[in-house]
Amino acid sequence: MPRNIPDFDDFQAVLAVHRSGSFRGAAESIGLSPSALSRQIGALEAKLGARLFDRDTRNLTTTAAGAVVVNVAERMVNLALDGMAEVEAHLAARRGRLTIAGLPSVTAGLLPGLLKTFSAAHPGLDLRIIDALSGSVIEAVEAGLADIGFTAGTVSTRSRLSFHPLLDDDFLAVGTADGPLAEDRPYAWAELIDMPFIAMAEGTSVRELINGACMRQGRVLAPRFDVAHLATAGALVAEGLGITALPRLTLPVLHTKDLVLRPIPDFGATRLIGLVWRAGHSLSPAAQAFLGHVRTHVRARTARP
Repeated sequence: MPRNIPDFDDFQAVLAVHRSGSFRGAAESIGLSPSALSRQIGALEAKLGARLFDRDTRNLTTTAAGAVVVNVAERMVNLALDGMAEVEAHLAARRGRLTIAGLPSVTAGLLPGLLKTFSAAHPGLDLRIIDALSGSVIEAVEAGLADIGFTAGTVSTRSRLSFHPLLDDDFLAVGTADGPLAEDRPYAWAELIDMPFIAMAEGTSVRELINGACMRQGRVLAPRFDVAHLATAGALVAEGLGITALPRLTLPVLHTKDLVLRPIPDFGATRLIGLVWRAGHSLSPAAQAFLGHVRTHVRARTARP
């Protein structure tokens, strides 16, 4: 860089002298002594090879060359101040983008309420959502496509992700009021798997837990239907084609207005919902603010209302 280019302090000094009309007043405004400011202006004039101010014991006026430098200084100082304001807004999580990945049941059942309060506190943030199955959530966070993700179950110790547990999502039996779950009571797991059962597809976090509950009782699930989407399961149940068992957070996806929910006391497991982010990578200020918001608003380790 050429040595005769003024720096930010030079531009501030020129503006202070021009606006004040005196070295004493200018020096006070920028926290320098008059002699130090005079030396700085003198050094800048030497750099540029031009006098910027004509001064005597009583008067100070800006020269033609000085007026050009003042115009440049105003643009440079304003640009720097605007830039710092943008940086400060980013650091304070007032601006920027936050991408959140999550299981469909979480993005439908837990995330809307969190985003409502978070976006009210951070209206300048650009919020994006990726709803995907658990494996795809992990991949999105690992690849940097999402800043933070909601997933089910813990992550592998070999994973490049950090995991923060949030809540335990308990399972409920779901059916119609005139179907196999007509009695308003808790149902044993052995009863449920002998009913026409609509199961989530293999590979989903829900099916893994269902299979585990069957194994604990030495049973094998033989579902009437295997489906990949929660809405499909809800629609089949609503038509009286069977019953299902699902975590509580999935229920908003089903539109359970006309369905009945029954406890399963001996299911023996809950679905652990947690947050993941890339280990060893600093979270953006927006992601840090969201993580703190979630920790504050999801205090209970249960999905029960």
